[in-house]
Amino acid sequence: MAVPPVRRKRLPFVGSYLPIVVLVIWQAVCSLQLVIPAILPSPLEIAVAFWQLARSGVLISDLKISLIRVVFGFLLGAGLGLITGAFAGLYKRFEDVVDPSVQMLRTVPHLAITPLFILWLGLGEWSKDVLIATGAFFPMYMNTFMGIRSVDAKLFEVARVLQFNRVQQFTKLMLPAALPNVLLGLRLAIGVSWLGLVVAEMLGSSSGVGYLILNAQQFSQTDVVFVGLIIFALVGKLSDSFVRLLERRLLRWRDNYTG
Repeated sequence: MAVPPVRRKRLPFVGSYLPIVVLVIWQAVCSLQLVIPAILPSPLEIAVAFWQLARSGVLISDLKISLIRVVFGFLLGAGLGLITGAFAGLYKRFEDVVDPSVQMLRTVPHLAITPLFILWLGLGEWSKDVLIATGAFFPMYMNTFMGIRSVDAKLFEVARVLQFNRVQQFTKLMLPAALPNVLLGLRLAIGVSWLGLVVAEMLGSSSGVGYLILNAQQFSQTDVVFVGLIIFALVGKLSDSFVRLLERRLLRWRDNYTG
């Protein structure tokens, strides 16, 4: 008789324990004046700066601009990465033409290509959107390609027996098998999109949360710098949590080890 697996009881809100401990220690260090506020402001000082920026409307305006940029750039880059990766995975000749160039270009860092995009596209929104899209493209392409190529060849023999056409093979065979990799690519693409946004707004922008951080650094407003960093961390975490929720919904059929 099979013994059912023992499910360990999960502690509620266990993920918040470490941040709370860090905040308490951080506040204690600042309250004891072990560091000067210009180097490391206390969490309370950062909270006051956050409230002042939010009440003045500056933070909301910059956050809105950053969200629009990252959403547009992500959709553009991830969409192209998904399509290109799917074609490269499905067609060997397409892979032979496209993949060598993609593998070469994906190693070029954001900071190296930003000046080029500014020269080509100016300081407007297009240079920022294209920079974000470039970052989102590569993880989406790689994971989509690997997801399709990792499909078990025996499944195609079953598809031939069932007389699936090309569309049925893709929708009923390849897509479900490649979906875990595609969703992983989605998570990675979102993370890289936020990195691209920071680079774009710090090097060629007059608005957005990245510009807010850069401007605060020039005036030695360390508390405002931390506000911007916390905003990026929170929004990045929320977007990642959304994809993980989507992942759990779409991959409910998998019985994976969860620790």
